[in-house]
Amino acid sequence: MAYTPKWWWQNSVVYQVYPRSFQDSNHDGIGDLKGIISRLDYIKKLGADIIWLNPIYRSPNVDNGYDISDYRAIDPTFGSLTDFKELLTKAHELGLKIMMDLVVNHSSDENEWFKQSRQGKENPYRDYYIWRDPVDGHEPTNWGSYFSGSAWQYDETSGQYYLHLFAVKQPDLNWENEAVRHSVYDIMNWWADLGVDGFRMDVINLISKPAVYKDVPTAPGMQYGDVEPVVANGHRMHEFLQEMHQAVMAKHDLVTVGETPGATTDDAKKYANLAQTELNMVFEFEHVGLDGNDNPALVKWSDKKVSLPELRDNLVKWQTQLNGKAWNSLYWNNHDQPRVVSRFGNDDPKYRVVSAKMLATMLHCLQGTPYIYAGEELAMTNTTFNSLSDYRDLESINAYHQLVDEEHLVDGKTMSRYLAIHSRDNARTPMQWDDSKNAGFSDAEPWIAVNPNYSEINAKAALADPSSVFYHYQKLIQMRHDLPVMTEGKFALVNGNEFDEQVFAYTRDDGETTLLVVANFTKETIKREYAAGQGKLLLSNYEDDMGETLRPYEAKVYEFSSKR
Repeated sequence: MAYTPKWWWQNSVVYQVYPRSFQDSNHDGIGDLKGIISRLDYIKKLGADIIWLNPIYRSPNVDNGYDISDYRAIDPTFGSLTDFKELLTKAHELGLKIMMDLVVNHSSDENEWFKQSRQGKENPYRDYYIWRDPVDGHEPTNWGSYFSGSAWQYDETSGQYYLHLFAVKQPDLNWENEAVRHSVYDIMNWWADLGVDGFRMDVINLISKPAVYKDVPTAPGMQYGDVEPVVANGHRMHEFLQEMHQAVMAKHDLVTVGETPGATTDDAKKYANLAQTELNMVFEFEHVGLDGNDNPALVKWSDKKVSLPELRDNLVKWQTQLNGKAWNSLYWNNHDQPRVVSRFGNDDPKYRVVSAKMLATMLHCLQGTPYIYAGEELAMTNTTFNSLSDYRDLESINAYHQLVDEEHLVDGKTMSRYLAIHSRDNARTPMQWDDSKNAGFSDAEPWIAVNPNYSEINAKAALADPSSVFYHYQKLIQMRHDLPVMTEGKFALVNGNEFDEQVFAYTRDDGETTLLVVANFTKETIKREYAAGQGKLLLSNYEDDMGETLRPYEAKVYEFSSKR
């Protein structure tokens, strides 16, 4: 019997769709809305409750839709507003909710607001963006863009620079301007009135810029410095989000999640407080930053392997410090992260399935709302590109040119290895539906190459195999729907596990039921006392239970009464 929590999104599971890569319906090699509609039954079969769509607004697509030129229009690449309304209707008929991606830290430079803004200092839209005079003939500060190079772009017409924390064609909106904020709230209400069920808010904790713009420290060999410490979690963030809540969320029954790079647990306790005055939950970045380079100039570009103690310590911190104070989001994958089975599991064919199930079990039994990125339920892997020309990701291409060609911090061979591990394109290859040409994604040449392993790893094969990763995710989702302890249970690390370099073991306890979750993160067969059978075995990625013995990547969930 399904369990009903205080807020409906607490025991919901989100399935993220990257529209460009999900399903093509009009033979142009690019996924679209009608393609998504054709696959709704698949998402429903998995058991997910909410579909998060990456941006589908009108856009020049410099950054695959995260540069929006019209917030109230659907990009023709994906279809029309009529198509979107059909998607909403059919999703709702199946009991699925739709969450839009809201990108309002910045817009496209082809947005009408920016076209007006750059016409001159007297234009009423000038203050919709952040303009500054040159300093000593150069940029106002030495801030670096997230996409490499300077975060400032000179405008010949006015003799001023505009701020772009991301691409040159993604100017930052000026949230200090009340007109900007209310324009954003109007857009949100427009979509909510249309029937949208929620918003994922892109880099939302960057919208409050510092009161004074100053230079930041730079890493050796770098011209520009890391801007995140001065732009993330700014002094007016909570004021802005509370204002947004009153203007939008208080009027609609929406689910909201904020992408918050650089946010700590203390920040999250404010953003996602259980009084629900700002957001429902946030995406933190700490656990997906553990394998970044020790050289700050190289940021995420590395081949570092994360140890289990590092990963466990981070996850434990977020579970314990947010308990009873704020709500967690749970994710391994998204459109910006490499595939988790290649990253934290083992994508060797011998271990791919079992390690993917282990990672799913370990994450989904934590407290929070789980997010599944399309293809994760198939244990899709990182891809293989042979040259830089195969990549489509602006971040990856820019990083290669800056770090190899301009700064000479790494050689091309090393950087190519780093791209293969961490490029966002690992997540953006087309969904692998079957073993036909182009994995059933499109009968035209796809916008980005399909992973060559699609003939073995695809949805058709998974659905035909009762022991597939797909059905393991289905079981985990059903557990979350049915068991109150999955939502309400307090997290605790098993005694002694904090020093274990191979196994993650924890409990969830709601006073009635206790779950014991044990996960072997290695390809070794090992023994642990806390892995012995206790109570009922609810779920495992092996067919039998060997008690204290844990086989490679084995994960087990036991259920027993808290009152025993």
